[in-house]
This record gives sequence, structure tokens and C-alpha cells, in this order.
Amino acid sequence: MTRDQLAGAARAALGGGRRLEAVERIAGGTRKGVYRLTMDDATTAIAYLWEASENYWPAAEGDDDIADPFSPGVGLDLFEAAHARLAALGLRVPAVHLVDRDRTHYPADLAIVEDFPGENLMDLLARDPHAAEPTMARLADALEAMRHHQAPAYGKVALIDGGGTSRGTSCEAAVLGFALRNLAEAASRDQRIADARDRLEERLHELAAAVRPRAEYSVVHGELGLDHVLVDAHGNPVLIDIEDLMYFDVEWEHVFLRIRHHDSDYRRLAVSGLNEDRLALYMLAQRLSLTAGPLRLLDGDFPDRAFMQAVAEHNLNEALALVAAV
Repeated sequence: MTRDQLAGAARAALGGGRRLEAVERIAGGTRKGVYRLTMDDATTAIAYLWEASENYWPAAEGDDDIADPFSPGVGLDLFEAAHARLAALGLRVPAVHLVDRDRTHYPADLAIVEDFPGENLMDLLARDPHAAEPTMARLADALEAMRHHQAPAYGKVALIDGGGTSRGTSCEAAVLGFALRNLAEAASRDQRIADARDRLEERLHELAAAVRPRAEYSVVHGELGLDHVLVDAHGNPVLIDIEDLMYFDVEWEHVFLRIRHHDSDYRRLAVSGLNEDRLALYMLAQRLSLTAGPLRLLDGDFPDRAFMQAVAEHNLNEALALVAAV
């Protein structure tokens, strides 16, 4: 991405006679480009670009099926719907300076949003746990607000808020189907999963059969690592990478939180009253997803290959451990 390509959008977004001085690609989602824009008066903003060349994931059948809760969250429509829902709940999300869906400024969907230079919450917590405590407490409050907002159906926020309906019959059925797809894909890529495929499939069906029906759908981020939480000048947590926001079982969120964080960090965000049967099913399902997904990503040109291979290897071993003692 060059400065000239985003100069007009930056002027339209930030105005005030400013001129775009620099464009820097920064770490962000694997499905969109994330660039820091620096103006000649040191004002900064973030540009999101939903463009095929910015998406590291190889294309797969069903990628654009919004009725599948687990289809990839790609695109401006999903971002805007998620942003509106979180803002309505009183959560801090980046302010939007510009949305360009007509491609006036760039030949792809584009949004320019508020920048939060500095550490994300994960880095702050590692460097200074005491300083991070107020932000962690506010993040716990935010998760409670998300948990207590009840939707009439499960699925992507953009779909449900638009009056649509997800495919399937329940959250647990959707997770079972997702897990079986990931199991098949992982088995095709790694012999250890292939050797254990029958045991893993049997265990998934056993866990799904134990889940009792429920129709309570909360707001779920889906990939809420603390690296997806920025910190504003007042110590408030700011949620980013929100395109996968959906209405779903709150247990899905907390399984990811448990996987992603050390026990001492997760305890700050833990809640009571979660259903153990759902947690068990969703833990194995997410371990399989975090095996198959990284292996699929490595088919493309994702740059940090050693890191992604390590993610796949760790979760592969964790998935096998979940059936070793059964």
C-alpha cells in the first residue's frame, strides 16, 4: 500500500487541511489489510481494507455463506453491524471517521477508524499487571453486558439484526457440524489426526448428545484474545477485529478465553453459571478448529509460518489429549 493510494481517503476522513505523510502496515486480522495513516500534523488513524490481496486465507467453499455462523467474517457489512451492536451495548469500539462502500477513494471496501497507538491489553498485562487491572475489570464488565443481551436467534449479528435466519437447528448442532468439518480437514493434513479420527468423531457425538436444549443467545466476539483489545487514553478496553461477532452460546466465548489466556489472566474474566456439557463440546471443537485453520492458512502466503505451525501443533496435541483419557 502506498501513500498516494490512500491520500484522498485520509483527507476526507480527517480533514482540517491535513496531508497524509506516511502509511504503515501493522499487525491485524489475517482477512483484511490494516494500515496506520500518519498525517503531516502527527494525527493518526487506522485504515481497514477488505481486498482479496489482503486476505491470507485460501478461498474455500462456503466462505461467503453468512447463514453459517462459522463462515469467515469478511467485509464492511459485517464490520458495521458488529460495530453498531457493540456501541449500542455501551462498549468502546474505534470511532469511525470514514466508510467508503462506493469505492470512491479506493477500489475495495474501506473504513478509516480511530487509532489507539501503544500497547494492546495483552502486552500491558504482561508488562505491568497492576496498571492493567482497571482495564481488565472494565473488560469483565463489557463481557457481562454482552452476555446479558439476549437475541431472538443465533448467528452472525449482521444476519440476525437484518431479520435473517442461520442454517441449522441449534448452537450445539452448528458447533458439531463445524467440528466435524475441521476434523475431516485436519485428518487430511496430519496423520496423527487421521489415526485418531474415529475416536475424535465418536467423542464429538458423545459430547453433543449430552448437551441439553437451550435458546439463550448472547453477544459473542468469538476470538477475544487480549491482543484484540486495545486501551484508550482513559484505560477503557477497545474491542477490535469484530467482524465475526455473533449471537451464540456464551460458553463459546469462554472456551476461547480459556484457551487463549493463562489461568491467572482468565480468572479476571471468568464467570459462574456456565454449562459444563457445552464447555466440553466447545473445547474439543475449538481445538480442532485451531488445528485445521492454521494448517489451511499455511497453504497460502501467510508470512509468520513458524508461529502458525506452532499454533496448529499445540492445538493438535491438546485435541488428542482430550480423547486419550476417555
